Amino acid sequence: MKKIIFTLVFCGLCFIVNSQTVSVEKSIYGIQSGFLGIWGHNESKLSNNIALRTELGLDAGIWGGDFYDNNGFLMIPVLTLEPRLYYNLKKRVKKSRKIAGNSGNFISLKTSYHPSWFEISNYNNIKIVSDISVVPTWGIRRNIGNHFLYETGIGIGYIYYFAKNAGFLENEGEVAVNLHVRIGYRF
Repeated sequence: MKKIIFTLVFCGLCFIVNSQTVSVEKSIYGIQSGFLGIWGHNESKLSNNIALRTELGLDAGIWGGDFYDNNGFLMIPVLTLEPRLYYNLKKRVKKSRKIAGNSGNFISLKTSYHPSWFEISNYNNIKIVSDISVVPTWGIRRNIGNHFLYETGIGIGYIYYFAKNAGFLENEGEVAVNLHVRIGYRF
């Protein structure tokens, strides 16, 4: 009889351990790099499935052609605020896949601001037009080992240029595309 009770208690404890809530991590700091930039970020937990990503970095651009003497390179600062909904964490846990470091699929509303504070370029006297963009994005994030990760995302949204501040007649807005592939390190 004691063996049966012990077995039932042990099985009950196993079910309790497995029924813990699946959640994003409380706070994650990291650095990421992609083809066109470098960024430092923090993701803070808002709820079990939602994290708020704040990011400070340098977005890059390249250009060239018949109108320019040289190929051009430019880096400008970017500030990003991005709430992310990680929608498949429970499914990943059921399949015995890791969710450490918020590894999972997400949808987000990426809001980025490019101020005209400074620029890094191989051309002199470049005038930067500040802009703000809001882009709904779908993406995935996966860990490689304990600290390295890769991330990719795609989305279509809206960008608004503050052109009057740069001497143009009127401000303009147009369609914006977010396509990113990044590798990074999580602290």
